Amino acid sequence: MFRLLLVTAALALSACASDDSASAPTPPAPSALGDSVEAIVARYPGATVAVAVRHTDGGRTTSYTRNGDRDFHAASTMKVPVMIEAFRQVEDGRRSWDDPVRVENRFRSIVDGSEYAIEDDSDDALYQLQGQDLTLRNLTERAITTSSNLATNLLIGLVTADSVQATVDRLGAPGMKVLRGVEDIKAFEAGLSNRTTANALATLLEAIRDGQAVSPSADAEMVDVLDDQAFNEMIPAGLPEGTRVAHKTGWITEIHHDAAIVYGGAAPYVLVILTEGIADRDVSSRLGAEIAAAVHAALEA
Repeated sequence: MFRLLLVTAALALSACASDDSASAPTPPAPSALGDSVEAIVARYPGATVAVAVRHTDGGRTTSYTRNGDRDFHAASTMKVPVMIEAFRQVEDGRRSWDDPVRVENRFRSIVDGSEYAIEDDSDDALYQLQGQDLTLRNLTERAITTSSNLATNLLIGLVTADSVQATVDRLGAPGMKVLRGVEDIKAFEAGLSNRTTANALATLLEAIRDGQAVSPSADAEMVDVLDDQAFNEMIPAGLPEGTRVAHKTGWITEIHHDAAIVYGGAAPYVLVILTEGIADRDVSSRLGAEIAAAVHAALEA
């Protein structure tokens, strides 16, 4: 009798459901997604991996995290909040995208004010322009698309690390700590490095995706900049060809990250993958691509 009552109640609820709710996609069980991710990570002994997934479709939300609040060296993913702050200051009228910025490879350590220069970068072309002026927009785009360290430090000299951090905190992502520009070796040796968590990066990308980081129009422009990313060996490599991926990578020794907004189906989702402990970037890229494939398959099923 009890079983009959349960079946009857279930049928009644089903009959009362609207057509929209009946056709809404069923989100994957976080446990099933977690099992897939764990199986992948198990094939990479010695790696520490954090994953954050944020997906909302048809009013249903899927949220999955693995080591979501584990602290990592941010590497170049810290350039995402630097970009947000640049857009915010332009939006507020404090700066213009056409403002000229002199290209100089001279910076001050946050430890003692001593001068240092950037010696390792992924955008060699910018160094040929030293002594010339480039626009604020050009430098902002280079900081993301070619992950230019020189452009990033020039931007931080303008918008300031304190302002970047204040915006990060306002957006509810305190796990992201932006203390300084890149290649400040004295600061690194003193333990003063930019840090992040998977959850913090996911929160920032959610804000951009939803038009709530600066403004809907500014955030749409930021998505376009992220979409022009030159380094696509991690998350995009695991997704179907042609999938739009607005993302930012970052790597230093045994650190390799990718943080993305993926436009692969009815609703875009956020995927952040942070890795530590893998010396070979080809291997860490493969790990990230496998996780991206598993997440995409689960969300688009």
